[in-house]
Amino acid sequence: MVVNPIATATTQRIRDVLVSALAAGLSLETVATKGRGHAAELAERAADNGLDLVVALGGDGTVNEIANGLLRAGPDPGTPALAVVPGGSTNVFARALGYSASPVEATGELLEALREGRSRRIGLGHATFTNRSGSSQSRWFTFCAGLGLDAAVVERVERKRIHGRRNTPGLYLRSAASQFVRNAGRRRPPITITTDEPSQTAEATVDGSGPGTAEPDTVLVAVVCNTTPWTYLNSRLVRACPEASFDTGLDLVGLRRLTAMTTARIGLHMLHSARGPHGRNVSTLHDQRTITLTATQELPFQMDGEYIGPQTQVTLRSEPRALRVIV
Repeated sequence: MVVNPIATATTQRIRDVLVSALAAGLSLETVATKGRGHAAELAERAADNGLDLVVALGGDGTVNEIANGLLRAGPDPGTPALAVVPGGSTNVFARALGYSASPVEATGELLEALREGRSRRIGLGHATFTNRSGSSQSRWFTFCAGLGLDAAVVERVERKRIHGRRNTPGLYLRSAASQFVRNAGRRRPPITITTDEPSQTAEATVDGSGPGTAEPDTVLVAVVCNTTPWTYLNSRLVRACPEASFDTGLDLVGLRRLTAMTTARIGLHMLHSARGPHGRNVSTLHDQRTITLTATQELPFQMDGEYIGPQTQVTLRSEPRALRVIV
């Protein structure tokens, strides 16, 4: 069991209770992370040692690291299964799998799933990009990746958290508003969307009623989803790509304009419409094996709510049945 000791939704007392509950039914070794990257190292060690299961007690960042550690050598039938007890502020991955947002409730659900032997294999996303030194780098993501404005908001939130701010939905909303105002009037570099299926590239909704052009599309911000929702606003689902699923390829939503009116309308679609974002300024893709995002200059890039750094090109690939999870 990999425990993030600074997870925002749990205290030391709650973590002790959860660990005790799980240890009663499992032969369990518990290790606390010491910093960024440690969870990935622990998961890789678990895979090398042939363990059956890795339990994550933490937020989406901890889960992302563990998934990357488990899959360091790529998907394999012998890779340990992953189970998640939500301990972060949002816990998109755990809740998308069907777990309760409460870590106590989720622990009970996990114990029941283990007793009944319930598990499934899910698809994950895999990103290839270039780091600052110029060398190629790759990384797995579990539920989303984004290039442009949403990644800039993630970076802004991370900076505030370093200075002691608590991670809350309000912090994200304020950071998004500040980032939008800060860039108002600036010319944003376009992002070109291409796929490995040219006939389906950037299937754009021109008037909200059906598919538009099949030519490579250009947007100002792009979000790629491996499941739905994209995130949560407290208990409310935020659906950027409502059809996205762990059992299909990758979905995308892109915005061609970032005016205040367009952005507000798309935000309301994500919160209130089962159909998700639509309109002439929206570009969407569904069930894609590969999506490449290319910008004319560096833009912020994030995966699973973790800021990665500035990028000009990112290739995102769907890997079906990459990891077994306990559900």
